[in-house]
Amino acid sequence: MTAQQTWTGRWVADRAGIALTGSDRLPELVGLALRSQNPKRAHLLVSTVLGKHVPQRPAVVHGVGLELGRQVRELLGDEAAARAVVLGYAETATGLGHSVADGLDAPYLHSTRRPVAGVPPLGGFEEEHSHATSHLLLPADPELLTGDGPLVLVDDEFSTGRTVLNTIRELHARHPRDHYVVVALVDLRSAADRRRLADTAAELGVRLDLVATASGAVQLPADVLDRAERLIAEAAPAPAAPPGPPAPLARVDLDWPAGLPDGGRHGFTARDRVRLDAALPRLAAQLADALPATARRVLVLGFEELMYAPLRLAGALADRLGGDRVRYSTTTRSPVLAVDDPGYAIRTRLAFPAHDDPQDDASRERYAYNVAPGSDPARRFDAVVLVVDDVADTPALREGERALLGQLRQVTDQVVLAVLPSHRPAGLPSRTPPRLPSPLYGPAFSSYRPDEVAWLLKDLSGVPLEAPTEEREEAVQNGGAHYAESLPVEYQPSPEYQELFHQALRASARRIALAAGTVAETLLRERGPGLVLASLARAGTPVGILIRRWLAHAHGLDTPHYAVSIVRGRGIDPVALRYLAAHHRAGDVVFVDGWTGKGAISRELAEALAGTGFDPDLAVLADPGRCARTYGTRDDFLIPSACLNSTVSGLVSRTVLRPGLIGPDDFHGAKHYAELAGADVSAAFLDTVADHFDAVRPEAVAAADRLSTAPDRAPDWAGWAAVERISTEYGIDSVNLVKPGVGETTRVLLRRVPWRVLARRGADLDHVRLLAAQRGVEVEEVDGLPYSCVGLIHPRYSRGATGASGRTVVVKES
Repeated sequence: MTAQQTWTGRWVADRAGIALTGSDRLPELVGLALRSQNPKRAHLLVSTVLGKHVPQRPAVVHGVGLELGRQVRELLGDEAAARAVVLGYAETATGLGHSVADGLDAPYLHSTRRPVAGVPPLGGFEEEHSHATSHLLLPADPELLTGDGPLVLVDDEFSTGRTVLNTIRELHARHPRDHYVVVALVDLRSAADRRRLADTAAELGVRLDLVATASGAVQLPADVLDRAERLIAEAAPAPAAPPGPPAPLARVDLDWPAGLPDGGRHGFTARDRVRLDAALPRLAAQLADALPATARRVLVLGFEELMYAPLRLAGALADRLGGDRVRYSTTTRSPVLAVDDPGYAIRTRLAFPAHDDPQDDASRERYAYNVAPGSDPARRFDAVVLVVDDVADTPALREGERALLGQLRQVTDQVVLAVLPSHRPAGLPSRTPPRLPSPLYGPAFSSYRPDEVAWLLKDLSGVPLEAPTEEREEAVQNGGAHYAESLPVEYQPSPEYQELFHQALRASARRIALAAGTVAETLLRERGPGLVLASLARAGTPVGILIRRWLAHAHGLDTPHYAVSIVRGRGIDPVALRYLAAHHRAGDVVFVDGWTGKGAISRELAEALAGTGFDPDLAVLADPGRCARTYGTRDDFLIPSACLNSTVSGLVSRTVLRPGLIGPDDFHGAKHYAELAGADVSAAFLDTVADHFDAVRPEAVAAADRLSTAPDRAPDWAGWAAVERISTEYGIDSVNLVKPGVGETTRVLLRRVPWRVLARRGADLDHVRLLAAQRGVEVEEVDGLPYSCVGLIHPRYSRGATGASGRTVVVKES
């Protein structure tokens, strides 16, 4: 302690009369707090170096354990150390025990309070003063505790030594050995407690050594329980900060090595240690990529017994980021009073429902201490990385007013949820399906903000996939390739065409805002505030972002939004569906697209989702094909995002599904055209439309009210019938070559080999006419067309072909 620092036990010492005596290091290692729900013990020793209740530099936390392990090795000698096994105590000392095992280079096991189906307990014992007492031992290999080498027992503190005695008696009765070593950060036993431990060693005929960083004693007044009760009753709750917009949330499914234990619940060997050390730089890079570059103070927050893996991740992240930017702590089951005072160890408290289905535990409340900044802005973290295992990645983690993720998003500027697989010993059925890939986020993938959309796609940016339009069309039509196996060369608009885009955007922005608001308000009425948006990449993605922005702007909602791939003839990405099902209720997911044509994608979606639990109803801004129930309008009007390709869609390509590139456990692929950033108008499109939200809100609410009771809302598929009629009239034998609506016609002109355009007489189609002129395509004026226009792809195309027969143009006689 320096002269300028306040001991974090001063508040309790002065008011409750509790004092620490002994080593000069004690005030550096522990502070004091009051337990809020334990009638057996009033006070809590709060370690400053354990990384449980007080955020600390990961190098310090791991370092104190390593140093204790080295002291144990020196005590034992190399021969005995080579036969030693380390046992840590749940939940507080699981990380400390593992760090001691690292310093000793010994196998490790920790007790647990989480029963694991299929793993019979090898033993158990009680922690008498704790709020949660039962400890289980669940080694995958029972022989881990049957050797004759020293057993090293590690806890954060020795207050009475009773837990250690219970453990030694239990294990010695099963598998006797002649040497035990007890390790702790601080030894605060009384003389009577020390005699009891010595007497037990003599009774069992064993050697029992003790290693601690510091020693001393706790002096308690006779009425300490009464004093603590009064202090708790008098303590004013910390004023809650007014809720603001929740911080962005990113998710990372860590690329954890297959079969590597996430900790010592079932045992951790020297080989496991080597594998983890090798993987840490890669895992830290995953976390670093999910963090904003502006984050200067980062907290890596572990989860109850899951202390060691988050600690090592925090250390690797600190090495990668450099400087003094990373701190580490974990959540806990221990209920403690929070007092926002520099002289008290627990300044702030977040209380939240347990999210790991703790059926063995009567208390379902958990806590995160000193994570919120309280009254001191300098204590605020710019980002929090919450590390949990897949058992704890449940809806309770994110749903409800008190859910941990929701509370974290109110006390920091960015939250990253990092999930790793909970280890299942060999021979037990897997708890989860094969590991799912992680989403992609901007700006690394796409020019959209990371909070606006998570792309359930595989990044193929480095793969050459583009082919000339004519080559692609010939290959697709002769059956040599599927259209999703390659990409068209990205169209780069002329200055004249770019000006047409901006004119169209200015003219239609209000109408798009109204349509987006109508869809958002309708979804909110019918699906509730917990809805999840899944836009169909890529045309649906800007629409999904607009709907998400509306829900945030008008209702303060932070709606999850994903972009998923659907491919005509191949269906929706099954891995993306598995991802959505793993992280959300299927009934909350709404699929979103920009517009409908003849309804091919609506049919594809319905077929792909049959029997999955997902709702196949597609929400669109414009439904001229009359094949959707939720829409902003059924008029065929220009949505300017249809005028361009990637430069209005976050610089992301159309999606790709190609053998050899996309495996069975991969998302569909796409490319990020970062080199086109100079022409990117993605943000301009969104911002221009969103500027009209306030003005159109009353109309959108009224339109949603009308739509909710509209008698003609059910799809009648009139667009499909119109396409079949056009296909027959023009001698085209595949409806897939007839693309109705202004959006689909634009796509034909940009990506395919167009044959001609049918335009409703008098329709405002300046951009279509310009593109048609640039491609040398006839625009035919038609009366009575149910769409503004229809694009016809060159039928039976081959280079040199000119018509439906592949040889001559069929001219429709007037």
